[in-house]
Amino acid sequence: MKMLLVEDDADLMDVLTFALRRKGHSIIAATDGQQGLERWKTERPSLVIADVNLPRMGGLELCRRIRETSSVPVILMSGSVGEQDIIRGLEVGADEYVTKPFSVTQLTLRIDAMNRRVRAAATGDFEGNINVGDLIVNPEFCSVHRDGREVRLTRMEFRILYCLAANAGRVVVTSRLADFAWQGVAEGDPALLKTHISRIRRKLALSPDQPGFIRSVPGLGYSLAVA
Repeated sequence: MKMLLVEDDADLMDVLTFALRRKGHSIIAATDGQQGLERWKTERPSLVIADVNLPRMGGLELCRRIRETSSVPVILMSGSVGEQDIIRGLEVGADEYVTKPFSVTQLTLRIDAMNRRVRAAATGDFEGNINVGDLIVNPEFCSVHRDGREVRLTRMEFRILYCLAANAGRVVVTSRLADFAWQGVAEGDPALLKTHISRIRRKLALSPDQPGFIRSVPGLGYSLAVA
């Protein structure tokens, strides 16, 4: 897999580049956010790994700029461990947020999980299209359309919506939805799941009385409305 690694710490860059290349990945390196954006535009990697605190352009802004045109998986790295820091990363469209220090094994497990999610959507391990109202969830292309227009979701957001759409009209308990979204690599965090769902609601722009709206069921989980 071709990856873009954006990191201004030379030692960490060397360690990650060495470890990821040993795994068979092709690494495109950038040492600041602006350079990372330029290399993203020219190289079009399959995955982006970026530090949050970068010179010239921070990782959050880099992720936001990428999200304007692409749903490519993005992993953000940061030494900030506060919940609000993580939420900000997810709000700009990151699929994963890894806090420093972390082991290379932890990072590669998350990358492997993303690869499995991408392959599952591309090879049809999911079932066919799901239509709920004017919402069309297409697992073959990992895409969502509403009323004829494409709604750009991250991989994590797509998995959440797909799980809910596949069980439309039924309550999906929080633990099951989190396990499906994170695919067993890390324990799903209900608070982060809530943030992802809030973002999906904003992107779908559905009112609570419309089919496809994600309803919260206090104490249980979430349900995709069918009527």
